[in-house]
Amino acid sequence: MASQSNVSTLNISLPKPLKSYVDGKVASGIYGSASEFVREAIREKREREQSRKQLEDQLLEGLSSGVIPVTADYFEKKKRSLARRIAGQSRKK
Repeated sequence: MASQSNVSTLNISLPKPLKSYVDGKVASGIYGSASEFVREAIREKREREQSRKQLEDQLLEGLSSGVIPVTADYFEKKKRSLARRIAGQSRKK
């Protein structure tokens, strides 16, 4: 963990079911302390948000590229194509 000069204290309140969940994780040995559990949960949340932002950026870039005209007809063709693929896979089984 980071040096003590980089550490701040944060007190949180949890509903009893969440506190029991955290206590269970610590008791199982998966985490050394409730603080370790909370730090990991925050890191995972931050990573999910970053991944979501990257995906949104990529989707917006793709939509603005103009390479594929996204119309109602386009989606209908995609749905029909997918239905054919699914039907073909079910016949192979």
